[in-house]
Amino acid sequence: MSDILTRLSLNQITLNRYSLKECVDLCVRHQVGWIAPWRNKVAELGLAESAKIIRDSGLRVSGLCRGGYFPAPTPEARAQQIEDNLRAIDEAATLGTDVLVLVCGPAPDRDIDAARGMVADGIAAIVNHSRACGIKLAIEPLHPMFAADRSVICLVDEAMALAKRFDAGDVGLALDAFHIWWDPYVYDKVKTCAGRILAFHVSDWAVPLPGIFAARSMMGSGVIELRRLRQAVEASGYTGPVEVEIMNEALWARPADDVMAEIKRTFAEYV
Repeated sequence: MSDILTRLSLNQITLNRYSLKECVDLCVRHQVGWIAPWRNKVAELGLAESAKIIRDSGLRVSGLCRGGYFPAPTPEARAQQIEDNLRAIDEAATLGTDVLVLVCGPAPDRDIDAARGMVADGIAAIVNHSRACGIKLAIEPLHPMFAADRSVICLVDEAMALAKRFDAGDVGLALDAFHIWWDPYVYDKVKTCAGRILAFHVSDWAVPLPGIFAARSMMGSGVIELRRLRQAVEASGYTGPVEVEIMNEALWARPADDVMAEIKRTFAEYV
């Protein structure tokens, strides 16, 4: 197995119609050593059973998707989001990862500045618990087309400024090629993230996009310079697992073994 393939992690949403147990078994069959579960899939089996399945398989967990979604229209709703994030931290610790990915959430109204403040306040409310549990919080900046419905944190430097309000050992960034490739200053910005990169995700941007949420494509099928981005991330000190995270309806309809074989081939060729 090539060195880069030893870093390949299957982000579970890439095989969205399969259970966590099925994805774990698939990784074992294909000699993929890492997996990144989603909380809804963990909930289907139960946290204890999910942790046991992963532990017994020998797989390592690159991160848990996802915490975040801090902005809400009322103090009571914001408090509920904090409680959910505290549970997510506990789940991450039980599953054996040290990274919880934060998709920060949209504004509940037209006040996007206030929503960004809610994100900062939300992270501040959970960071002591995450530190106590040995979990690092990875802020994921999303492409601006998701600002209205998924995250008010859209730029690498914006996410980095937010992370720097907290200790480097507690809060960093999850950099996803799909979300950041378009920025003309992305390589300069990645340099400033040295010591704060906690995760790196790959997929591709095909033309035309097959959708909005389910918009991503297999590596090598689009316009992203994935290897250059991976090398830039490494130059900033991140040499951990690389998650393949592809939301794509056509991909979800295919047999899992076929998809995994293509993931390994295109990951080795383009990442």
